[in-house]
Amino acid sequence: METLEKTGPANGADGHYEFTISYSEREVDVTVDKDDDVLNVKMENFEAKLEVQPDGSLHQASGNNLPDSLIEFIKKEVLGHGK
Repeated sequence: METLEKTGPANGADGHYEFTISYSEREVDVTVDKDDDVLNVKMENFEAKLEVQPDGSLHQASGNNLPDSLIEFIKKEVLGHGK
């Protein structure tokens, strides 16, 4: 997975993030709205809510089941760090 285009606030800041990724050999637009420790993710027909845990990991609280690899990628793009 790679980021093709990205806009948004500084990594980790609350706000609206938009990026286009290459996923499953096609370009997919992803939007993430971060409010405190909650990330609301929208991608094509998928919506999910991720919560930032005290250790910095992300836990999917609701919505469509996202692959772990995508959750880690979103974590890197929005929070600015890996595992």
